[in-house]
Amino acid sequence: MRRLAHAPNLAIAVLWVHALREDGVEASVQREYLGAAAGQLPPDQCLPEIWIEDDAQFDLAERLLHELQHRPQYRWHCACGELVEGGFEQCWHCGAMMRGA
Repeated sequence: MRRLAHAPNLAIAVLWVHALREDGVEASVQREYLGAAAGQLPPDQCLPEIWIEDDAQFDLAERLLHELQHRPQYRWHCACGELVEGGFEQCWHCGAMMRGA
């Protein structure tokens, strides 16, 4: 096992692990409950960690996590007239998909 990264919070850690697993990388969240000790321990020591089970997958996991953390941000106008910003490829107002996505 090898540590890949610290996550800013448990929700993000779980999302990252699920995304890695979808791409075939065996990963797990460690220190998931240590946040309760914040105050007794330094806060940066209580962050959840992402660990890779197989060292042979570490380089792939690094690349996948980098891509996940640096997803393109869009700003587009939907046919319904709504301005959609962020990483969204679907209009929140009418549900239409971004053209060319």
